[in-house]
Amino acid sequence: MNFTAAGLSDVGLQREHNEDSFCILSEHRLFVVADGMGGHRAGDIASRMATTEIKTFFDAATLDDDGQWQEDGDSDLTPDQSRLVSAVKLANQRIFQASVRNRSVQGMGTTIVGALFNRRDRKIHIAHVGDSRAYRIRDGAITQLTRDHSLLNDYLLVMPNLTDAQKERLPSNVITRALGMQNGVAVDVCFDRVEPDDVYVLCSDGLNGMVDDDRILALVKESRGDIEWATKALVSEANKNGGEDNITVVLVQITE
Repeated sequence: MNFTAAGLSDVGLQREHNEDSFCILSEHRLFVVADGMGGHRAGDIASRMATTEIKTFFDAATLDDDGQWQEDGDSDLTPDQSRLVSAVKLANQRIFQASVRNRSVQGMGTTIVGALFNRRDRKIHIAHVGDSRAYRIRDGAITQLTRDHSLLNDYLLVMPNLTDAQKERLPSNVITRALGMQNGVAVDVCFDRVEPDDVYVLCSDGLNGMVDDDRILALVKESRGDIEWATKALVSEANKNGGEDNITVVLVQITE
């Protein structure tokens, strides 16, 4: 099996600069979206560091000293998942260390969602921290594959019977996990068995906060396999609905 991929990032209509970053590393079949946060442009530094460090990790011929990450309770992970999680954890440490050393970027951080496609095993492995999301579109349906690390979701894990009124009192935009906040970070990881014509959507919350899931599905279906067109259509739709945040989307289409 093979893939085609396309990505686009846009500042939106209400922000002065873009703090999102993404990368498509075709040689590694790796796709990453990062949504930075922090004042004085520190967010864009954090998100760029995340994508750069992950790329550097995958480009390296050996893991060198960074192989220690594989000992961090990750023995149940597959080799692909271990590589992906190790890269994210290393990026977290690099961002945290830079934040500690440089007062001008103190407190910077970034969310991350990454997907690693193994075409031989017909699996795509997904790792994420924060509220950047991964979706799968298959057979006319859209499925969210990641769970936002948000205050609301954390409450729902321990109190699943919260009423709508109680949910409304909780801030919906507070995330509880991000890269760069501490020297260590918990990374959620999962995998999905791919099928021909599947489309995987990686995005910052500037997309899903402005465009609901059904509309994301409709626009990808309307593209008829032209994922370059679909990325532009999704970003345009988010801006049409207000463009309140930076918008970044990466689409990965599985082909025979």
